[in-house]
Amino acid sequence: MRENDVLQDLYQVVLGRKSEPQEGSYTCYLFEKGLDKILKKVGEESAETIIAAKNGRQEETVGEISDLIYHLMVMMVDQGIPLDAVLDELDRRSKKIGNLKQFHQVDHES
Repeated sequence: MRENDVLQDLYQVVLGRKSEPQEGSYTCYLFEKGLDKILKKVGEESAETIIAAKNGRQEETVGEISDLIYHLMVMMVDQGIPLDAVLDELDRRSKKIGNLKQFHQVDHES
């Protein structure tokens, strides 16, 4: 069992909105508009997170990170990706030691 179930709770809410749409729900609106709209929002929230962090605005950055996580969860549900798959992958990676070159193979500036 994970210490903090906030992510699991949010994921369950998003799953519920997909299986039982509710009128006026922003999440349902995203599912109705489809993957292109969901991905557009993921991109927008990513950019807003970067800008807030670059500007050194911690409170704003926290809000933008929260928006990004929410939209990523909508994308995950839309694509049938279980939250546990992501959490397990993060857990696996947190135990990895060494081989920085392979881990950052794409981004040599990191």
